[in-house]
Amino acid sequence: MSRTLALGLLALLVAAGDVSAQPARAGAGASYWPPAGDAWERRAPEAAGFDAALLQQAIDFSVASESKLPRDLAVAHPLTWYREPYDAPIGPFAERGPVTGIVLRRGYIVAEWGEPQRVDMTFSVAKSFLSSVVGLAFDRGLIPDLNARVQDLVPIPEFRGPHNSKIAWDHLLRQTSDWEGTLWGKPDWADRPQGEPSTWLQRKRNEPGSVYKYNDVRVNALALAALHVWRKPLPQVLRDEIMDPIGATRSWRWVGYENSWIDLDGARVQSVSGGSHWGGGLFISARDQARFGLLTLRGGRWKEKQLLSEKWVQLARTPTPVQPTYGFMNWMLNTERKPLPSAPASAFFHEGAGTNAIYCDPENDLVVVVRWIERPALDGVVQRVLAALRRP
Repeated sequence: MSRTLALGLLALLVAAGDVSAQPARAGAGASYWPPAGDAWERRAPEAAGFDAALLQQAIDFSVASESKLPRDLAVAHPLTWYREPYDAPIGPFAERGPVTGIVLRRGYIVAEWGEPQRVDMTFSVAKSFLSSVVGLAFDRGLIPDLNARVQDLVPIPEFRGPHNSKIAWDHLLRQTSDWEGTLWGKPDWADRPQGEPSTWLQRKRNEPGSVYKYNDVRVNALALAALHVWRKPLPQVLRDEIMDPIGATRSWRWVGYENSWIDLDGARVQSVSGGSHWGGGLFISARDQARFGLLTLRGGRWKEKQLLSEKWVQLARTPTPVQPTYGFMNWMLNTERKPLPSAPASAFFHEGAGTNAIYCDPENDLVVVVRWIERPALDGVVQRVLAALRRP
């Protein structure tokens, strides 16, 4: 090789940087997009860059870490949210399956365990689907400004009054609204109440945006507001705009509560819940969860189509100032390598009770779905999967 050619190649490498050290780019190189249905290509662990024995250790660890709560989720419900008043179910529950998981590398299935095609409740992972439906409205200009007041676009009673009228879309998406009121029979203060029972009705109101509080009543208020923006059932929006384009099955269901029906433009429509608190929510298979994880890993793009804009995905992954590990509606961020110290800081995950989790790792082009394990075991699963990756 001539000295001139060698110097030219060196200059190109310096300009590009060390490709092996850069995060995997959406759709780049050997990345794969699974077709609809079950014809999802697989790769042996070794072919996907894993040590097979170490990957099996990660699987064994997850199976050994099964949630101690009863598999009958109606029985588990009052045990999950301790000391809550108004905890009577108002939506359907189901019995869950065994510990289940999937590992994707570059889009290919590398490992599966449990019952990945079983449709189960996914609890607060549904919040990420809800925020994505809001994202679609933002991308289409139906919600022009996330910092605008919800009341200005959705003039319904739930967003009137001295406090609620100040709430913006961004506050709801980041769980910093401190929305007050009762929705579908559940008062906002009764969701994970803090302090002693004598203080529950006397808490102060926080200025929207100033305090983070995880609260499903307020999530359901966002779902109601989004329904008024779209003027059609949110499950229909999700199906047409995301789930069908990514090749998901038709087995999933997104339902609300028995009392969450409203009259909308002369039709009776159910406002869905943003989780399974008090029942209902998103019932979905691990396979379809993995497809959604691949969509978010690749920046909202599926094949040649940008389903969620890059701007929206960037916003969803922007830390909330008063809660840096939270993005938009259960886009859980690993800011400063918390809460997953074994994962890169750039990783993020969609999480719900159970534990249900969709772990997305752009640096390693990796999606891991794991369901029905103890919450502290999530980092252990991620740690073992990453340890199984062969480093260049």
